[in-house]
Amino acid sequence: MKPHELKPAHGSTKKVKRVGRGPGSGHGKTSTRGHKGQNARSGGGVRRGFEGGQMPLQRRLPKRGFTNIFKKHYAIVNLIQLDKFDDGQLITPEELRQKGIIRAGLPVKILGKGELTKKLTVKAHKFSRSVVEKIEALGGKVEVI
Repeated sequence: MKPHELKPAHGSTKKVKRVGRGPGSGHGKTSTRGHKGQNARSGGGVRRGFEGGQMPLQRRLPKRGFTNIFKKHYAIVNLIQLDKFDDGQLITPEELRQKGIIRAGLPVKILGKGELTKKLTVKAHKFSRSVVEKIEALGGKVEVI
């Protein structure tokens, strides 16, 4: 079979219902909307979550917790990801972006998951205590930006 011979399986495709194309189409006049009523009107219908006046689900359920609007978000990088770099290399947020480890826009925090086998100089916005110990134990440096 060649690509130009491909076609959908029998019965898997349906013709599009074309409404408002005159009486001969079978979908003329009211265009499948029925006579009058809320859904027959232009812009009619009910909003998302409307349950006909019954108290909607999102209002029946209790509120839980809260969102701290002052929370700081960080791009998280683990030690195991830093092991990809060469020995003695200077690692900055820009280097991490180029390697595809983080995306632009967030400050970088280095966490201690995994082991490091290379001597590195790491510049980031924040470090966990275990990371500082592990990097300095191998003779590397940690610099807070």
